[in-house]
Amino acid sequence: MATEVLTATVCDEASYTISTIRTKDAQSRVEETPSEPIELPKAHGIFDVNENVLGALPTPGSILVECLKYGGESLWGKTAKLTVMLPGGLTENYFLKVVSLGETGRIMCEGEFESLKAIDKANPGFCPKPYAWGKYAKEDPETYFILEEFREIERQPASPAKLAAGLAKLHHLSESPTGKFGFHVRTCHARIAQAIDIWDDIWCAVFKRHLGYIIELATPILNWPAFDIVADLTLEKVVPRLLLPLQSDGRKLKPCLIHGDCWDGNTAMDMRTGEAFIFDACSFYGHNEYDTGNWRAPRHRLSDRAYIENYKDGFTPSEPEEDWDARNLLYSLPFNIGNTIYIAGSNQRPVIYEDMTTLCKMFCADELNQRMQDLKKSQQEEETTLENPAITTQEQPDAPREAEERDRNSEDEEEEEEEEEEEEEGGGEEEEEEEEEGGKEEEEVKEMIHDRVAKNPVPPSSPS
Repeated sequence: MATEVLTATVCDEASYTISTIRTKDAQSRVEETPSEPIELPKAHGIFDVNENVLGALPTPGSILVECLKYGGESLWGKTAKLTVMLPGGLTENYFLKVVSLGETGRIMCEGEFESLKAIDKANPGFCPKPYAWGKYAKEDPETYFILEEFREIERQPASPAKLAAGLAKLHHLSESPTGKFGFHVRTCHARIAQAIDIWDDIWCAVFKRHLGYIIELATPILNWPAFDIVADLTLEKVVPRLLLPLQSDGRKLKPCLIHGDCWDGNTAMDMRTGEAFIFDACSFYGHNEYDTGNWRAPRHRLSDRAYIENYKDGFTPSEPEEDWDARNLLYSLPFNIGNTIYIAGSNQRPVIYEDMTTLCKMFCADELNQRMQDLKKSQQEEETTLENPAITTQEQPDAPREAEERDRNSEDEEEEEEEEEEEEEGGGEEEEEEEEEGGKEEEEVKEMIHDRVAKNPVPPSSPS
């Protein structure tokens, strides 16, 4: 295997000599790309409209004609198609999203509104125009809404060429109002409030805060010693190694407005215009390549290489270009960690660990090996202590210890003899009880597996 020298501007300004490692996708072993088309949303069933939604309609004097449920219910909200009659007699459709998650719902609706407003300003028509967001009147639990332009969907996801062109245009034309990375409000990736509501000149600092917060939220799920090691090294060594060079040695990095969750379900082709558009945004100003991190996962149709190749045609990879693939793997982490947090039965736990380990082997292999060895040694010492609880740091005299051992052995032999006699008398009954208990456990395991399979069906095979 060939080797190359990578000089990194990291915390200790160290240089690493590493083996060239192709960052393979751990996901390919646990998931496949869907082959069936995405089912398009349809209007169905009456949806009750809150008075504050009617008060937020953009055209005064509009009269409600009907409001129908639109599409299926998501994990955290409801959507509807609202039709009104304008003062002149024409009708207009609006898209309504309602979230009953208290403060999280407020952050979600405000964040999406501000995201769409910024996207529409930078690349008009590339997203639904946002009209209003607010709080329901007299509602318990606390409920928030966002009102947007209604766009009829022709198909999902959007085509590679048109989606990539629109996204590259957004990244090129957007301008951070402060010239810095971050955003003026918090936005939500699904139900996760992102820690991006700061302004900073250094992209590395913003991303490290963002990733660190998501890792912290996922601690109950990703909580084991080896993961703690690779997560810590990823934040402290890998992130600086990959992101500081973007703004080192005279290189400039423009803060671009990013969608924040660009996957199949948040892109579509417009029925009327035939153009690609995006929605459900959780934006902030960051490195443009961040938006392609979610395209790495095989569970998304956007993992088709045509998407990334078309995007690279519209926006050249940042320098150092040789780090592009490793950066892309790094940028996939927030999305996969998010998947473990809000998707029941997520299979991303081993994927995240393996991807972080791959990055650590690339950029801080010696430290990774040392910390893993220290962990193994510590675990072995703990096991020894558990197996021999009588051992202390102070050596006990040999004679008393040997006497105690003889006494214990004698007692153990007597107990064994008694147990053998009891087994001969009641062995049949115990065997029957064990068989019954074993049967119950097996049934419980079967029920658990059946439940998981029902909730998480195996994805269809990818097309040949």
